[in-house]
Amino acid sequence: MLYVFLVITILSVVFTFRLKKPLLLSIPFASIFVYMIVQIAIVPLGFFETIRFIAGLR
Repeated sequence: MLYVFLVITILSVVFTFRLKKPLLLSIPFASIFVYMIVQIAIVPLGFFETIRFIAGLR
């Protein structure tokens, strides 16, 4: 999975320089956020219970 995010980041930087659109640099952050939401949704508990569990870990 690390390689997927690495490829997304490299492609984002390359297309940012080629197309001169700095907004493309937000794509790696958005993909990590979406991945995190999907991983939380996979947990068999409810969404908010999972968030409380993650926040309660120390």
